[in-house]
Amino acid sequence: MMSLKKALFGATALTLAGSVSAYADGHAAELTIAIVNNGHMINMQTVAEAYTEETGVKLNWVSLEEGVLREQVTSDTATGGGQYDIINIGMQEAPIWGAAGWIEPLEFGAEYNMDDILPAIRAGLSHEGTMYAAPFYGESSMVMYRKDLMDAAGVSIADNDSWDNIKAAAAAVHDPDNGVYGACLRGKPGWGDNMAFITTMVNSFGGAWFDADFKPTIDSDEWRAAINFYVDLLGNYGPPGSEGNSFNEILALYNEGKCGMWIDATIAASFLEVDGVAYAQSPNAGNPVGANWLWAWAMAVPAGSPNADAAKDFIEWATSQDYVQAVAAHPDYGWGSVPTGQRASTYANPEFQAVAAFADAELAAIESAAPEATDLKPYVGVQFAAIPEFPEVGSAVAQEMAAALSGAKSVDDALAASQAAAEAIMEEAGY
Repeated sequence: MMSLKKALFGATALTLAGSVSAYADGHAAELTIAIVNNGHMINMQTVAEAYTEETGVKLNWVSLEEGVLREQVTSDTATGGGQYDIINIGMQEAPIWGAAGWIEPLEFGAEYNMDDILPAIRAGLSHEGTMYAAPFYGESSMVMYRKDLMDAAGVSIADNDSWDNIKAAAAAVHDPDNGVYGACLRGKPGWGDNMAFITTMVNSFGGAWFDADFKPTIDSDEWRAAINFYVDLLGNYGPPGSEGNSFNEILALYNEGKCGMWIDATIAASFLEVDGVAYAQSPNAGNPVGANWLWAWAMAVPAGSPNADAAKDFIEWATSQDYVQAVAAHPDYGWGSVPTGQRASTYANPEFQAVAAFADAELAAIESAAPEATDLKPYVGVQFAAIPEFPEVGSAVAQEMAAALSGAKSVDDALAASQAAAEAIMEEAGY
């Protein structure tokens, strides 16, 4: 156990001991933490048992599906409900909620090494240079494909490939009679579920959510071309019921050997268990800018939390280099299971490189993501728009896209309904 504790705390042991004594004033520190039910967060619950043993801080975990987490955390934080001491949020929320005073600014000691956090990840979680959420892991998106199946079918996938070639490759390996589907893609409705993938596809077709005056542009030719392609690709070469699939559902399908390819979060590569997997940068239809997203699942402290000091201490540890080392040293995990996408030091570590065949592709995707406003789009964000109204707009459109995918609506009808809903929301907000 001593070696694990050393890996856990390392240079931060004295900092933790001092900070714990500051709030251990007769009341046992107890933190309630809302997390998304993804693999790295689930692993954290086990790794953090040593944190409780060392500090005495009790950790109560509330693990929720992505869409449910967003709804509950947003509602509780906006109203000052106080249900949670630490919350999982991402790049859409962190700068907006920080500017609004909903979450606490995060400042850590020098040993935390803020400069080690990848610049794009740090910037996306900050407002005016202050970080309001610390990245537990970061991600972009990329193609994860069965090279063995592609080779057997005589097709290949290249970095930044065309969507037409992606469809041809999916068709070549599609073999539903034997339980193999050419392409597994998100279809479950949610602004961070199906719309995360769909927005990058729309971007790559030259579309955007809003024009320079923030008027919705969902009824554009670019959106129509992208959504028709998406529905055709997934309808013909995807698994049945795709309108119900998000990250965890597709991860299970992939590990059962049922997917020829999957275009999704780079973090998925840490959890792929089948042989023959290869990686490529995201495809596009002529516009590579915004074809791969940028995100971080991060940890923040709601403003006014009575346990803010203890919460910040836990976040400092859980997003540190020492935590990465703790996962690597844990007997249940190792270097192949460490959270990625947040720290440069992880990618520079030879032990990580030796077990992470995806490392170069993941880092390239993160570093090539383009969240800044451009002539094409007036907003910050790749697969989302960093404005307060976007979750409502994105959620409304997500339902329409799922209806188009399932065949309940035509693409044209779904786009028309999406445009009308987005216009109503933006007009009410004063745009």
